[in-house]
Amino acid sequence: MIQPKPCSVLSLDIGQKRIGIAGCDPLGISITHLPAIFRTSFEKDLKEFDKIRTNRKVEGLVIGNPLDKHGKETTQSILCKQYGIKLANRLGLPMVLINEQCSTVEAKEKFSLKRDKSGRIDSAAAAILLQQWLIEGPNLDDSNLFLNMI
Repeated sequence: MIQPKPCSVLSLDIGQKRIGIAGCDPLGISITHLPAIFRTSFEKDLKEFDKIRTNRKVEGLVIGNPLDKHGKETTQSILCKQYGIKLANRLGLPMVLINEQCSTVEAKEKFSLKRDKSGRIDSAAAAILLQQWLIEGPNLDDSNLFLNMI
């Protein structure tokens, strides 16, 4: 795979209750774990993401896509993709989907976060996704801005 053009992006690990968030600097050098968002409604989530986008000058979204072990879509992966497309459209940002099959398990092991309910595991998983994207790509895709899937 080709390394993507470095830019300030947010990586999201979307769950039923929380959304883990990690961001990188415009050069793609450092990754920062950000506080998770505890989900209430899409509109409230959107306000939080809009603040983060403005403060960090975000240029795109990396969305975790929890495929099954055979690389097939799951119910959760469909929900994540729909949420990511809707969020990207509303924020006017390009996005890319990254397979996150084992990111939470890896985050628990790598950061010694076993029974955490604060969202630190979710943001650590988002950081792992972002690191994967910075190494492997693909480039951000703005074609989602024209999809009417939601």
